[in-house]
Amino acid sequence: MTTMKERLEEVKERIALAAERAGRDPNEVTLVAVTKTHPVSVVREAYDLGVKQFGENRPEEALPKIDALAAQLLAGGLQAPSWHMIGHVQHRKVKLVVGHYVLIHSVDTVKLARRLDSRFREAELRQPILLEVNIAGEESKFGFAPEDLPAAVEEIATLEGLELQGLMTVAPIVENPEEVRPVFRRLRELLDDLRRRFPNIPWKHLSMGMTDDFEVAIEEGATLVRIGRAIFGERGTV
Repeated sequence: MTTMKERLEEVKERIALAAERAGRDPNEVTLVAVTKTHPVSVVREAYDLGVKQFGENRPEEALPKIDALAAQLLAGGLQAPSWHMIGHVQHRKVKLVVGHYVLIHSVDTVKLARRLDSRFREAELRQPILLEVNIAGEESKFGFAPEDLPAAVEEIATLEGLELQGLMTVAPIVENPEEVRPVFRRLRELLDDLRRRFPNIPWKHLSMGMTDDFEVAIEEGATLVRIGRAIFGERGTV
């Protein structure tokens, strides 16, 4: 049974090696440790091991965790980590994401973007976001179709409460990570195209790659990788 420290060190080494294979600086890749279903004690352990960026899928599960960890750290004179919302945000739960995340990865419709914009403008905040793209066209996945992106960007870029910073995708689950390389490559190509079409938007991020495929994603240009199981193990194994 490996420890969290050992697993985390292995993940960081694999990130660095993947970046080097692609001729990239490993510092260009940010590890977002996905803590869904894990309790605050596990998140604190990861924090103490140096993890400072965490991702959650469900706003209602994340908020108590965010608040509890912040209270612990504040009591010890420590700085709270940064949190990312990486899961689908239901319209009725938009209020739960206001003011808690450095980045929302999963804006998947123009309607959701408008609703987020309204909430963030009310709070006098500007929220960085990514647009989720359903590259493989899977019915079970959320996200924009690639061909719909330019029109969506044109509208979302006008929303004052949001700052568009890039794209995100969730690749199909496959046995061989090489099978999803075209998915990641396509997302990078879409970002390159949007950079040309909309040069005034700060296109910073490609959020792609999880435990089973993050090395391929990094080789194809990922700047954010969302990794849970490789760090925390299966539920109950931490």
